[in-house]
Amino acid sequence: MNVEYQLQIEKVIATLKEDLPTLFEQDISYDIYTQDIYFQDPVNKFKGKLNYRIIFWTLRFHGQLFFTEIHFDLHDVYQAEIHTIIANWTVGGVLRVPWKANIFFHGYSTYKLTEAGLIYEHIDRWDRKPSEILQQFFQKGKDKSIS
Repeated sequence: MNVEYQLQIEKVIATLKEDLPTLFEQDISYDIYTQDIYFQDPVNKFKGKLNYRIIFWTLRFHGQLFFTEIHFDLHDVYQAEIHTIIANWTVGGVLRVPWKANIFFHGYSTYKLTEAGLIYEHIDRWDRKPSEILQQFFQKGKDKSIS
C-alpha cells in the first residue's frame, strides 16, 4: 500500500467522522465519492452522485419535518480492509406526534474504495427490518416534560 493511498484513506475517514454526526443538520462533503457512487440500504438502491446528494437532502428535510429531535450517533469509523471502511452508528429521535414516539435503531455502513481512494459503493445495514422501525412510530414515547 502506497503512502498517497493511505493518506487519502485517512482523509476519507476524517471526512466521514466530521460529516456523519451532523448529517441531519447540514450537508456532507461530496469530494470523497465517485460520480457513479452506488448506494443501498434496506429501502433504497440507486447509482450516481446527484441521487446520493438527494438522499442526504431528503434525510435532512424529513428529519426536520417529522422529528422534534433526531440524532445520528457515530460510534466508530475504521479501515477494515485495504479498500473497505466501516462506520458503526445509531439513529435515534422523537417523532413530531402527540404521543412522542421514539425511533431507535443501530446500523453500519460499508464503504468500498477505488484504487485512488474514492468511495464508489456505500451499503447500509440496519439491526432491524424497516417494518419494525415503522412500528416504533405508533408506540408511546417517554414524556420528558416535568409534571
